[in-house]
Amino acid sequence: MYSDTHFHFSLVTGNNAATGAALLSALAERNCFFGMDIGTSCGDLAGRQQLATSSLDRIDGCSRIKAADLLHFSAGIWPDPEAIRKRTEQLSVLESQVTAAQKNGVLFAGKLAAIGECGLDHHWNQSGTDSRCESDFNQALFDGEKELFEMQLGLAKRLHLPVVVHSRDAFADTLDCIRRAGYDNGIIHCYSYGQEEAKAFLDRGWYISFSGSVTYTKKSRMDSMRDLLRYIPADRILLETDAPYLAPVPLRGNPATPLYVEYTYRFIADVRSIPVEELCIVVDRNCRTLFGIQ
Repeated sequence: MYSDTHFHFSLVTGNNAATGAALLSALAERNCFFGMDIGTSCGDLAGRQQLATSSLDRIDGCSRIKAADLLHFSAGIWPDPEAIRKRTEQLSVLESQVTAAQKNGVLFAGKLAAIGECGLDHHWNQSGTDSRCESDFNQALFDGEKELFEMQLGLAKRLHLPVVVHSRDAFADTLDCIRRAGYDNGIIHCYSYGQEEAKAFLDRGWYISFSGSVTYTKKSRMDSMRDLLRYIPADRILLETDAPYLAPVPLRGNPATPLYVEYTYRFIADVRSIPVEELCIVVDRNCRTLFGIQ
């Protein structure tokens, strides 16, 4: 139950193997089918997998097998200014890590499920966690951000992997990049647009993933949010924590963990007027389809 398509394992556990073991054990006890640890920098895959290995080594028996089975990885480059400036170099590092992770015989071989998260972020918040402001971006960086995204779409296309797309305040440019790359396979993660924009992505074959933020939508927008949650077809909806961010109500304000995704499931199941168990089956089936899991 409660598959989670997007969490940052190393951030959630604080790079602590004991904390990681406790988290993975709890997910295994809940019979979680799928959890994806997301990459955000070009060279972080090997370290994240090593932390996962150290965590699994602390778990015994069936719980270890279940925990290892549910855990998958993505690898990608989030569009911060430094990554954009050094995009060619960073893509080369990303590709080398992905290639190494896919070799037969290596730990977690076959568990690289996606490229990403990657995409466009046009939200300027100098004082917030993004640590960016509009003045950081001249035209060269603005164009380079789109190029970095398209480079990763191209990599995913060559490897036949889905893409985890980050798109914030950048709907039109995101769609343009996808069109130019000619690759429609993946997730618009932590979805933050409306129904019209969702239709544009759905019509091209993309999945839509919702985080805990849907549980605390402003009252003035809640009716529109509920309409959107009912609008997404059953074969295209995914859920996530984006842990350690965006903890859902009633835990808002706390650092999120994948264990909190249950509250998002319950909220969305209620909006869609279905049992939460049915929503779990739907999302698990979508994970199998999108990520090619037998």
